[in-house]
Amino acid sequence: MQHGPAVRRRKLGAELRALRTAAGLTSGEAAGLVGWHQSKVSRIETGTSGAKPDDVRLLLDAYGVADDRLRELLLVLAGSHDGDGRNHWWHAYRGELPPTYRDFISLESQASAMRTLETTVVPGLLQTREYARAVTGAAVEGLSEERLEALVEVRLARQDVLHAEPPLELSAVLDEAVLRREVGGPGVMSRQLEKLTAAAVLPHVRLQVLPFSAGAHIGVTGSFVIFSFARTSDLDVVVLDQLTSSVHLERKEDLEAYTEAFNSLRKRALSPEDSLEFIAGMTGGA
Repeated sequence: MQHGPAVRRRKLGAELRALRTAAGLTSGEAAGLVGWHQSKVSRIETGTSGAKPDDVRLLLDAYGVADDRLRELLLVLAGSHDGDGRNHWWHAYRGELPPTYRDFISLESQASAMRTLETTVVPGLLQTREYARAVTGAAVEGLSEERLEALVEVRLARQDVLHAEPPLELSAVLDEAVLRREVGGPGVMSRQLEKLTAAAVLPHVRLQVLPFSAGAHIGVTGSFVIFSFARTSDLDVVVLDQLTSSVHLERKEDLEAYTEAFNSLRKRALSPEDSLEFIAGMTGGA
């Protein structure tokens, strides 16, 4: 997928089809206005193929769309620079990253908020270099030193979203197992916990620990991420990671179910303040 994940490609197509209909044009008439074959308009509208930002501008002009906010949203869907002008830096690593990982980074870079339950490892946005290296090396066996380093650099580059203007709003619930698992050894884990503590005091980061004492909970089935977008909730999506692929859930009922699950987990987890004390106790800082 050259111009973004399938979920956004389908949304873009639906929006463009609605705008064409509102303008009173057939797909053939729209194609004639921009100098294309009718089949190209159809492929874009059905999400079969992506649309480049320049293609979207042509269609919006043809449909007489003057709403600046709507135009910006649709250009973001097409893979244009986001509102802060950050370009798609991960394209430089295209040869190193599988399509599903590129899709995840694309969503992460353009989302306004991210809610995540992590049951096994520290979220990528909060990992130290050492921890990222240990996790990546364990998850993908047989990596050359060069490719391993490239993947670690990508993991660290992703963290820029937490320091952008405006930054990504991150709310993370971490199962206690995440903190207990000694990834990379005691020294690496100690420094990782220190980084979690430093990140947790940022105003746009909410970190909560779900202790073992909470017992069984709705998150035992696995980790998940919910991405939200400031311009429209229609783009919100749940991402479930699997061993060889990722699943994107965009139906309203799926979003509602995972949102309710996350809210339930937050209620059962320690408060942000108590979570910091919990981590401090593990690092000997209590």
